[in-house]
Amino acid sequence: MVERAQPIKPRLGPKRDFAPWADPAASPLVRFERVAKRFGAISAVGRLSLDIFAGEFFALLGPSGCGKTTLLRLLAGFETPDEGRILLEGADLAGMPPYRRPTNMMFQSYALFPHLSVERNIAFGLEQERMPKPQIAARVEEMLALVKLEGFARRKPDRLSGGERQRVALARALAKRPKALLLDEPMAALDKKLRAETQFELIELQAKLGTTFVIVTHDQEEAMILADRMAVMERGRIVQVGTPAEIYEQPSSRYVADFVGDVNLLEGRLTATGASESLVHGNGGVQLRIAQPVDAAPGALVWVALRPEKVRIGLERPTEARENALAGTVVDVGYLGNLSVYKVRLDDGALMTATLSNRTRLVERTIGWNDRVWLSWPPEAAIVLTR
Repeated sequence: MVERAQPIKPRLGPKRDFAPWADPAASPLVRFERVAKRFGAISAVGRLSLDIFAGEFFALLGPSGCGKTTLLRLLAGFETPDEGRILLEGADLAGMPPYRRPTNMMFQSYALFPHLSVERNIAFGLEQERMPKPQIAARVEEMLALVKLEGFARRKPDRLSGGERQRVALARALAKRPKALLLDEPMAALDKKLRAETQFELIELQAKLGTTFVIVTHDQEEAMILADRMAVMERGRIVQVGTPAEIYEQPSSRYVADFVGDVNLLEGRLTATGASESLVHGNGGVQLRIAQPVDAAPGALVWVALRPEKVRIGLERPTEARENALAGTVVDVGYLGNLSVYKVRLDDGALMTATLSNRTRLVERTIGWNDRVWLSWPPEAAIVLTR
């Protein structure tokens, strides 16, 4: 059977009606300028440049070992760059220790003090700064209300659930009112349902505070749900930056298309391209029409990227489909409740995936294992990738 993962549903735009990254006159809150970091012979971050703007919920997304946590630790001051500069509001952070930076980091382990109560955990950073006690008490009360933990002030961490400990760690990180809150896989220890609930609470909290949040995650769905923009990383490099919808609908490469969500990649040769569409000669002699110009010469090797939810599946060849119609055999079917996932082996041997929405409670599949089917899609459903 196919894997029982829920398909990614990208947000269709920023949560709020702002896009400072699109304004050439806007100054970023955080700027990485050709930053590099090596650990011995290993290059963790390779001469990377990136701007993050005030008020953004920004995600660093990538697999383990791609450099995303190192980048966050460089911003927090726990690591020092070997090359380049990191600026915050235009000021170079070089030489500034973590406790003096206007940032705060929430660690994956939460790092709560087990011998301190919830209120003392939240107050710890404020006490280190010698804030007057009445102000500390007021700030702690404010933070407890913010994360909905009123009544938990005297409890110790061992009397809290995983979700409650996460909220305490979040309140402690926010208590000093940082200009940027840095979140390192903050929901990795939560179960799936609690993680989903917490994601939307985090969105509401960030929107309410207006604080810049920078989150590190390897979970594509989490990044798509949370972020105003995201940077997809690979081997210490940023391969694409954009809104979730841009990353999902317009990936810049096969790596991005394959890493963020499910995708069908059909290899072929570009036969023609114009102002509004292109033709690709696919394997097995099929002709593929795509509503997109391609910056490549005829004959170039290209890949047509097509998301499974955009593929139509039927027992008969669509009468209107002169191109973008492929025949194959169903080799696997997965039932996900709201969706059914079909794995289809094409006549040329390639494997494609199509999904169908289950619109009724009792599903009657008209398509099953070993059925001969046709897959088709409109020209605007796919994009052409050249790398």
